[in-house]
Amino acid sequence: MSTRAARPAPRPPQGTPPPAELARQARAGLAGAVRLARWADGEHGAGAGLRAGTDGALPADVAEQAAHDLRLTPDQVRTDWDLARLAGLVELHGGVARPGWRLRAWERDDTAALRGWVALFDAWSLARPAPPGAGPTAVAEVVEAVPQLLSLLHLSAGPVRLPVLLDMLEQRVAELRTERCEVPYGPDRGADPGPARTGREPHPAPDGPKADGLKADGLKADGPEADGPKVGALKADGPQADSPEPDGPKPDGPKPDGPKPDRAGAAGDTAGVSLAVLLDWSLDGLAAVGALVVRDGAKTGVPAEREALLTPLGNWSVWVKLEQICVAAQSPAGNIEQSAEAMLRGCARLTPGPARAEYRAWLAARSAGSAVEELLGVARGEDALLRGLAFEALRAVGAPAEPAVRAAADEAALRPYALLWLVEHEGGDPETAPDVLTREESTWLWVDTAAAVADHGESQLLVRHLDSAVQGSVPRLLEEVRAVGHPRTVQVLVALAAAHPDPALAKAVRRAAFQVHTGGA
Repeated sequence: MSTRAARPAPRPPQGTPPPAELARQARAGLAGAVRLARWADGEHGAGAGLRAGTDGALPADVAEQAAHDLRLTPDQVRTDWDLARLAGLVELHGGVARPGWRLRAWERDDTAALRGWVALFDAWSLARPAPPGAGPTAVAEVVEAVPQLLSLLHLSAGPVRLPVLLDMLEQRVAELRTERCEVPYGPDRGADPGPARTGREPHPAPDGPKADGLKADGLKADGPEADGPKVGALKADGPQADSPEPDGPKPDGPKPDGPKPDRAGAAGDTAGVSLAVLLDWSLDGLAAVGALVVRDGAKTGVPAEREALLTPLGNWSVWVKLEQICVAAQSPAGNIEQSAEAMLRGCARLTPGPARAEYRAWLAARSAGSAVEELLGVARGEDALLRGLAFEALRAVGAPAEPAVRAAADEAALRPYALLWLVEHEGGDPETAPDVLTREESTWLWVDTAAAVADHGESQLLVRHLDSAVQGSVPRLLEEVRAVGHPRTVQVLVALAAAHPDPALAKAVRRAAFQVHTGGA
């Protein structure tokens, strides 16, 4: 068992609107993007899709046509198209743009609307181009530091002056550079704030700004970190008790331990762009996606005393991230850092309730896309028990798993599980969900479940499993099992014959196993 202490998830901010109102705000903020995505579907739909540029942008002629039809300017069309892509309203497949699942469910599903807005929020650094002259390293440092600014805005429950945010940004960037051993040193440190040489090259800089902010479907867009879930300043242990007050950290206060970061090196940018300019860029990007507003000081109205304030959607989204991190910290069986296969094997010994808690904790530490891909990879393996558990874990994923599960329905080994998952996801009755399966699919699922029981269960469970067969009689079941072609048919029948107390029935089952093995009639 894990020794990690469970912590209560943070409460929603006081005055947070109900989900239905938040979804209404999300729809309003993305109304233009939805309108353009539907136009593209109508003009270039019917399965063909819209051929986009190599960077996903609309071709010039299509942008002009959309501007004419929708009575917009080409710049407005390009902006709405970027928003539609970032929010998952349209998806690119091999250079072809097609409607995303969120667009289909946009009006009827509040969760789809909120997830679309959160995906846009996560991509704030792509909403505006970086300032001219800003180096990729400096931009990446600011993107990594922004979660701490957002946590301050959230915990302050009110506006925060920009000088306070700049002070925190400088401190965080200095800490990041210290962690990479890039604090300038030597007699020329004041003249050269560039990275110091420490016997090794500094980590290579990324190619551009990354949307590494707080993620809605996981903690990192490209999967979990090796050392556990982290999101900038927000740690897996939940909000810190000593989080900075609205007045911000003291710029020159001494630190009790460790080296003092070079604030001058943090405040200056090696590419010639100051952190103040990059702060303005980050706030502009967050404002562009509707996460915050920047306004003149409430008391003086002086532009020099501007302040930032999270919108209701922005405040709610930061709270969601904090909650997800707290959930990830509460894994009772300690499976967060495990692979999907190891996590599912650990959950095989748990009852359904604790198992679902493990699924949610494991999922909270990963992006939805990578988690779904990993779970389906396990489901394609030979262990039938893990196949069933993988789809149980996918139920905890919910709507983001729908496209991948629909695609998995084309694979014979996964089809019965995928069809049942889709019925339940769409609100169907779990008791009647098996009715969507054909007789052959039901038989295949019966054999697969029997294989799981034979490998991991007790013989009495395998005997009782006979009662769940749709055929209603053992001879008919054996006939259809022999015809279904499951790769584990022989092993299942041999195990059933060995476990069944009726000698005559056991003999018939052994005969059927022999016929399947030899290919006889």
